[in-house]
Amino acid sequence: MKHNFDELIDRRVSECKKYEPSYPKDVIPMWIADTDFAVPEEIAEAIQKRAEHPCFGYPVESFEFERAAARWEKVRFGWEIDPEWVKYSNGVLPFLMYAIRAFAYPGDKVVIQPPVYPPFQAITKNNGCQLLTNPLIQDDNGKYQIDFEDLEEKLKDPRTKLFFMSNPHNPVMRAFTLEELTRIGELCLKYHVIVIADEIHCDLTYKGYHHIPFASISEEFAQNSMVLINPSKTFNIAGFRTGAAIIPNKKMRDNIQIIIEDNKNYGRTIFGMLSFITAYTECDYYADEMMDYLEENKNYIVDFIRNRIPKIKLAEPEATYLLWLDCRDLQMTQPELKTFFFEKAKLGLNDGATFGIEGTGFMRMNIACPRATLVEALNRLEKAVNELNKC
Repeated sequence: MKHNFDELIDRRVSECKKYEPSYPKDVIPMWIADTDFAVPEEIAEAIQKRAEHPCFGYPVESFEFERAAARWEKVRFGWEIDPEWVKYSNGVLPFLMYAIRAFAYPGDKVVIQPPVYPPFQAITKNNGCQLLTNPLIQDDNGKYQIDFEDLEEKLKDPRTKLFFMSNPHNPVMRAFTLEELTRIGELCLKYHVIVIADEIHCDLTYKGYHHIPFASISEEFAQNSMVLINPSKTFNIAGFRTGAAIIPNKKMRDNIQIIIEDNKNYGRTIFGMLSFITAYTECDYYADEMMDYLEENKNYIVDFIRNRIPKIKLAEPEATYLLWLDCRDLQMTQPELKTFFFEKAKLGLNDGATFGIEGTGFMRMNIACPRATLVEALNRLEKAVNELNKC
């Protein structure tokens, strides 16, 4: 590999949220969705070169940003888009808020599929809309499936205006199939519900699975959706807070622009633009190599848990480096489960219940770390579970 993903980096000296100062040093943080890998050297060099200039005033809004997003979608996923469709924002989440303010009135409804990324809930409620949940359901292998009968019931509500979709899905590790996405798209068209597709994990699919941009499926879907992207998860540049929305429908684009201006969020950041452009134009190799590395991490943890910690269940991961651990056989309350991982296993994971009540009994583990870290973490978890069995 060109990049060394085995490198152990001390992140505690970098004002890192994942390793925030209050975090005990004997606990391995494996929670928030950034990686423990160094950024591609191309990004580091571009930033260092720009930082040599002593002035950091308002930057020109270079159209290279839009072209970079278009290039990535075409090269990585075969979706040809017009750079004019691309809108800048300081991250993906603001676009959820923009969508509510542009396309819904207070009291209107938004459909989500829990267990799902917590801000989907908070942004909806904080912007005066009601939540409708279409909980994903597990089959006999633990794989999550869409309850389409329930989904249609939620979409047909006359006050439902938006469907927030996470694909690949965080945290249940699904890369939805063409058939599933098509059924979603057809139902949303039937009931005049706009799809907001959060595709921030689009680069992170494992062998045998692939990501399909929702709006690439048909022109009808494209005209009824926004696709949200951000290189942060892939290239470990979340701190630059720079994302984009791809909005093929001009009327929708114009409405979103009005909301952006109303919220005074139209200024771009120097290093955010630079890292975004560099990632999406020069760092394909890094995305490929990281997924090869994560594939081995994923295989290691799947084998380890199935053979050495059978009380914890893990469905076959299809996408993302955020693995959804089913800990219900440990027979703990959620507070007990959190305490067990933090104080007994010495691992800092995400509390599954924050993803919705459907996440009770689960914990989310970030495996985007050097292999040595993952091995140590799993050995700790095995030891902690074995000590439970002795009690």
